[in-house]
Amino acid sequence: MQRAKKTKVIYPGTFDPLTNGHLDLIARASKIVDELVVAVHRNSEQGGKGKPLFTFLEREQMLREATSEMPNVSVTTFDGLLVNFAKSQKANAVLRGIRAVSDYEYELQMAMMNRKLDPEIETLFMIPGERYTYVSSRLVKGVFMLGGDVTSMVPPNVIERLKRKSLGKIS
Repeated sequence: MQRAKKTKVIYPGTFDPLTNGHLDLIARASKIVDELVVAVHRNSEQGGKGKPLFTFLEREQMLREATSEMPNVSVTTFDGLLVNFAKSQKANAVLRGIRAVSDYEYELQMAMMNRKLDPEIETLFMIPGERYTYVSSRLVKGVFMLGGDVTSMVPPNVIERLKRKSLGKIS
């Protein structure tokens, strides 16, 4: 069976910070799609999760560094509605990671809303590798700020940036 068109997929998120779970999904998805656009949501502080630790430019740079060896992965930022961004990128689908049932419930609502807004954009769900199912950006930040070791949860470039932030006394 021949594929009708090139698959271009958007993987959106706040990535504050980028985790090894994110990288696991990026690496695995890049093997099954033609083009993967990792998109940092610029106005993520409006999503009810509080002020981000890293600026969207810092998050974009961390992603670029961590994905530099993946030729079909690009990194960018976006504002506004995901479906509008996906359409502007001529993407076929959106990739979302699911670690637990609670993620699925939220992601299902988002996927259905996105389908209502633009029925042409599909949502693909992927489950991270087993060793990353408990890793979230929020937990990584919390553990790090309390002095815990997060080196197995984030790439080395993120550890360095976390250390620099802590020297600046993260609040």
